[in-house]
Amino acid sequence: MDYKKAGVDIGAGEEFVRLIKGKVRQTNTPGVITDIGAFGGFFEPDFASYQRPVMVSSIDGVGTKLKIAVELGAYDTVGSCLVNHCVNDILVCGAKPLFFLDYYACGKLDPEVAAAVVSGMVDACRENGCALIGGETAEMPGVYTLEDFDLAGTIVGVVDHAKIVNGSRIQAGDVMIALPSTGLHTNGYSLARKVFEGRMNETFSGLQGTVGQELLKVHRSYLRVVEPFFGSPDIHGLSHITGGGLMGNTMRIVPDGLRLDVNWDAWPELPIFDLIRREGSVPEEDMRRTFNLGIGLVLIVAPDASDRVMEALKSQGENAYLIGQVSNA
Repeated sequence: MDYKKAGVDIGAGEEFVRLIKGKVRQTNTPGVITDIGAFGGFFEPDFASYQRPVMVSSIDGVGTKLKIAVELGAYDTVGSCLVNHCVNDILVCGAKPLFFLDYYACGKLDPEVAAAVVSGMVDACRENGCALIGGETAEMPGVYTLEDFDLAGTIVGVVDHAKIVNGSRIQAGDVMIALPSTGLHTNGYSLARKVFEGRMNETFSGLQGTVGQELLKVHRSYLRVVEPFFGSPDIHGLSHITGGGLMGNTMRIVPDGLRLDVNWDAWPELPIFDLIRREGSVPEEDMRRTFNLGIGLVLIVAPDASDRVMEALKSQGENAYLIGQVSNA
């Protein structure tokens, strides 16, 4: 008996590091002062432009979207989904990402599969201007089946204290402006998988490809769209629409005594959501609590700034929608 016979292949781990090392270096920013493989990732931030820098961090995963990636043997999107999800979670606080770390756990390490996942992380890190400074790869037979893997990531960013966005300025009369999602992003997959069990290769009218391809679309990042508004007095709150839906997530930043009046017909719903609703006979309440329904991020703005913000978004090529307002409860 040896470690490899017990199910852990150290050689495969070394091959995995060899495959990704050059790609990961492509994410290096001026703050990175170590290569991957060290016991810790070193990052030297430049806070010269900040008066009172505040570090912001978040950790998340991509849920059972991974099961679809395994079923279809398509691993090039879930890594990007992980990074973008984490970036969105801190950008709604007004923070810019600095660096990212990942955790990859599996039953049996396939270096090529793991490298494909990390390639997606590299693409997203480069898009968002943050560095992938380290991670952990764990081969755990008996905890995971041989083909399964799990994925989690941690993002660290920074915001000037005076520019923190936390919803405290939200008041009655404020307007809700929504930005479209690319699909389910990273939430609701346990329900979607149940609805389309054994049918991932089917096609339906309105979809650009198969059901599986639609469900593996990348969770988009909103950093480049929202970053120009950081520090603007027009922005009273930002909400990343993940598990819990539009209402559940946006109410997290709304002060007590206020409510959201949402016009659910104010934006074009993506075909995949109506398909889930019809094929699974899913009640509307469950649809709204489980999925983003085509809205990935919400900006809550002062009423006299709504036209100005809408024009700024449209100038970036964004299809922004006025979807409701804040009212007294």
